[in-house]
Amino acid sequence: MGAESEREFLPHSSHWGSFRARGTAAGGIEVRAHELDPEPYDLIHNVTDALRHPTRIDRPYVRRGWLDGNRTARRGRDSFVPVSWERATRLVADELSRVYGEFGAEAVFGGSYGWASAGRFHHAQSQVHRFLNLYGGYVRGVTNYSLGAALVVVPHVVGANGSMLQSSSTWSDLVGNCELFVGFGGIATKNAAVNAGGPVRHVARQAVRDLHEAGCRLVNVGPLRSDLADAPAQWIACRPGTDVALMLALAHRLIVTGRADMGFLDRYTVGYDRLRDYVMGVSDGCAKSPEWAAGICDVPAEDIRELADAMAAKRTFISVAPALQRAEHGEQPVWMGIALAAMLGGIGVPGAGFSIGHGSMGNYGNQPNQLRNPPLPQGRNGCEAFIPVARIADMLLHPGEEFDFDGGRHTYPTVRLVYWAGGNPFHHHQDLFRLHEAFQRPETVVVHEPFWTSTARHADIVLPVTMTVEREDIAAASNEPAMIAMRQIVPPYAQARDDHLIFADIAAHHGLAERFTEGRSPRQWLETLYEEWRTRARATAPETPPFAAFWERGSTAIPLDQAAHSWLDWYRADPESRPLGTPSGRIELYSETVAGFGYDDCPGHPVWLEPKEWTGSPLARDHPFALVANQPSGKLHSQLDMGSASMATKQRGRESLLMNPADAARLGLAAGDAVRVSSRRGASFLAVAALSSGVRQGVVRVPTGAWFDPDFDERLCVSGNPNAVTRDVGTSRLGQGSTGQLCLVAVEPWHGPLPPLTVRMPPAIVPS
Repeated sequence: MGAESEREFLPHSSHWGSFRARGTAAGGIEVRAHELDPEPYDLIHNVTDALRHPTRIDRPYVRRGWLDGNRTARRGRDSFVPVSWERATRLVADELSRVYGEFGAEAVFGGSYGWASAGRFHHAQSQVHRFLNLYGGYVRGVTNYSLGAALVVVPHVVGANGSMLQSSSTWSDLVGNCELFVGFGGIATKNAAVNAGGPVRHVARQAVRDLHEAGCRLVNVGPLRSDLADAPAQWIACRPGTDVALMLALAHRLIVTGRADMGFLDRYTVGYDRLRDYVMGVSDGCAKSPEWAAGICDVPAEDIRELADAMAAKRTFISVAPALQRAEHGEQPVWMGIALAAMLGGIGVPGAGFSIGHGSMGNYGNQPNQLRNPPLPQGRNGCEAFIPVARIADMLLHPGEEFDFDGGRHTYPTVRLVYWAGGNPFHHHQDLFRLHEAFQRPETVVVHEPFWTSTARHADIVLPVTMTVEREDIAAASNEPAMIAMRQIVPPYAQARDDHLIFADIAAHHGLAERFTEGRSPRQWLETLYEEWRTRARATAPETPPFAAFWERGSTAIPLDQAAHSWLDWYRADPESRPLGTPSGRIELYSETVAGFGYDDCPGHPVWLEPKEWTGSPLARDHPFALVANQPSGKLHSQLDMGSASMATKQRGRESLLMNPADAARLGLAAGDAVRVSSRRGASFLAVAALSSGVRQGVVRVPTGAWFDPDFDERLCVSGNPNAVTRDVGTSRLGQGSTGQLCLVAVEPWHGPLPPLTVRMPPAIVPS
């Protein structure tokens, strides 16, 4: 046998699945699915193409203009100068001394989005926050891009202790009990490939098949048939962004037919009378009838009535996909979905109720953990300033301006230094050309990155970090049955270093290295975190092995609660002794608190609010297509966009634009034609057309995640990132969440040759 066949496949993990891997004689990597995963996703193969890709950053670099004293201009389009690690860490240390010394912690933004690694120790967000807390803290981002609106509105409706974002109904509760599953936004199980901390068992696709086989009727409400593709389902192709109008009409039908569950509403909720008056038109003169909704949603009134009657007659579970709240007024579909479930009286009943998330991530619907997974301590952040995470461009462009958030009035700080480790804002933020302008404002931007992404190209100091397969770690995700030993598969690429080592070296310039590392090596940190968790785990799982045995074995079981759970079953069983954490202790269909904020874009109960750029304006005529910018199937966010699974979803190296054949015919387009997609913001991107009758007419779909490849003069992204054209505004003054899921666009044929893609090669490098 050759040396190649003798190499052992070692356990490892990622946000898109656990796997086994080994290095090859040629310096590459070979992967295969982990034996614990019954239905692995192809995303694990992206890592094989990334390891030695031309965009790997081989050593530290500094932007030419920043070195020459031009601290702000030309970020994103400048050349870079290679420097030694000693010089790079000294430059960063000096900047930290200057900014913290002259301006304090409110001048430093600690940017990270937490998805850089499934490992619990080499978790970039935890590492950078732990590091900056040594210096007094940093301006932080609160909530997230995925669930920004829901994270704020849900606690007002059911309290923090009632949030389904942490404790959803289990698949084991739904299968065999649920008779009708109505998915607003479907159950897009391609998104369930991922779980922060590393999924071990992918079960969502099989769970949907099990629902169907148990006799459950599945209904997919939304513009894309593929959003519920694992089992036969009824497709209600409503106009994007109009789900709340449809829900209100369903509520109207329940009221007029006398099928609202008044027993449940009286005992478990407050504010139903206010919501009922709105639905019936008592408060505003407009009854939210099926006929009213038909004109908004483009769904026949008879279909709305039939669905409402079926929901009242059957044990019904309502799911609102997180995508629905990533739009203007995104708080409303979540709140109205809870209200509709309450009117049906099924909350807390096996097989019925409400969720936001089933199919959106791998942990939703799984059996819950019995104890918390091991976190890296981050220390105390001494800075009080914060922003809603999706408002970063506003913060950089408008320092000193006030903003609303969740009932408070706050001020954007003046940020002079941005420190980013983990994440790629030039993928997941909206209106990327506006973000480019915003990134010209700070005095210094430091970025840790393995690859020359657009975020790295917008940095002044770029520090190369390892990929997960080049280091050791522990993977542990919520609602997953095992902890995985992430063994190192290959040596670090070129001069790449772990985030932890980089931070320790910078801290040493200020005499803080010992405080940062606590005298432990990375391996000692892994053992410490594991043994602290094992001490807690042994109360319910005494057989949990010590670290050395776990590391050798490659995994260990995580104690799970194996019982079937329905969301809020504990509250339904005893609402007096176990109230919700709302002011009333009940489900608040009308919130006095939210009403008291006085927000016209998020009043005290769920309402239909027409999106400002959506209908009835000249814009709608000039930009007639609704762009759905959904999650990609070939990668997580923008990670490893050059990988084989990601590239298989593209055409000619660019993202595909999916549209209805009838729309394509009107534009004179055929499958494979290049198109330009533009918005009112004067920006555009290129894509390649693909056709499907599973897309509602008037809708085009382009997944997010393409590495931003801009022609700044033309305000054109040539690689096809839809966030080049999306709108950078908050969901409302309450939640200030991302609105990147939907916007209006024009689509036109692209004539002539496609411009070259430059993002898959390094930027210009000049000698020092």
